[in-house]
Amino acid sequence: MKLKSLTGIIIIVCAVILVTTNFTTFSVQGKGNENEKLQFNSDGKYKIVQFNDIQDDEDVDSRTIELMNTVLDDQNPDIAILNGDMLTAEIDTAEEVKQALDTIAQPMEDRGIQWAVTFGNHDEDHTPKTGLDETDMLEIYMSYEHNVNKPGPKDVTGTGNTNLVINNSKNTDPAFNIWLFDSGRYAPDEVAGQNFDGYQTWDWLRHDQVEWYSETSKKLEQTTGHKVPSLAFMHIPLPEFENMWYASPSDRTEESHQKAVEKHNIVGEKNECVCTGPFNSGMFAAMLERGDVKGVFSGHDHINTFVGDYYGIKLGYAGSTGFGSYGLGGEENDRLRGARVFNLDENAEDVLVDTKMLFAEDFGIQ
Repeated sequence: MKLKSLTGIIIIVCAVILVTTNFTTFSVQGKGNENEKLQFNSDGKYKIVQFNDIQDDEDVDSRTIELMNTVLDDQNPDIAILNGDMLTAEIDTAEEVKQALDTIAQPMEDRGIQWAVTFGNHDEDHTPKTGLDETDMLEIYMSYEHNVNKPGPKDVTGTGNTNLVINNSKNTDPAFNIWLFDSGRYAPDEVAGQNFDGYQTWDWLRHDQVEWYSETSKKLEQTTGHKVPSLAFMHIPLPEFENMWYASPSDRTEESHQKAVEKHNIVGEKNECVCTGPFNSGMFAAMLERGDVKGVFSGHDHINTFVGDYYGIKLGYAGSTGFGSYGLGGEENDRLRGARVFNLDENAEDVLVDTKMLFAEDFGIQ
């Protein structure tokens, strides 16, 4: 009996080790990103590149990686933000998820460029098949040497909500801040017994995320003695993006848009809806009240590239980086593939100096 019991115990222990080994291959504990420091360069400058909507399977389109490599070499940014929808539902196994993430991470990792991600509505489309959800994927992202994501607060909706403080060139005081928000996936089927037929059915930021932003912003101001200017990145745009394009919540005409171009200094294109959720969470109002956020930038709508100044806060898109996702269609299908660049100067009044789109066609990538 004792021999049989011992044999049984050995079998169980071996099984546990095997399962644990297989799991940790794809669910790697973060490497201490909490201690990763971001800092302005000695000349007081700092550059951010935003990549959006790679949206591919384990065989990432080679043109997507070429575009990322080319932009990173051309711009030599200090940090890259991969702002949601990295993956698609076509991925079938956990091994394929890891393969895709390795490919996506390589452009930054090869160059030693710090980088971070937010999650979009498609990033968990593969989860029913692969068993890896956003929490698992965040742990994988955090396992890369140059990734600077953090786990985020556990009591706040979403995965990886966080802020990344960038110290000044002397490393004595925060000069800028980056907010990363998980904007969710899709609206539920019903709320209070009512469906969303006729409404846009993407997700929205929840009230606890708005509270977390506001409280964290206040604490940062208290700690530093001043408001820290910042940029916010979230995959799904805020409803205010649409209002800004027309300078109106109701008048959706070309005439009203032309007024908006002058009023809000809008540049860039709008080729599809501002595909947001059915509810306004109040995040823009909270940011306006706090006065630290200088811009909110999204992806999600692949063929929108516009940016404007909406009552002191820039609202804008980066066009799709991924050649595997939908584009304009026809001969112009890939015209707006690209990345957005942000130039910061710690000596400038708002620190954010300018932002512009770079397009794949500018580099002969097609």
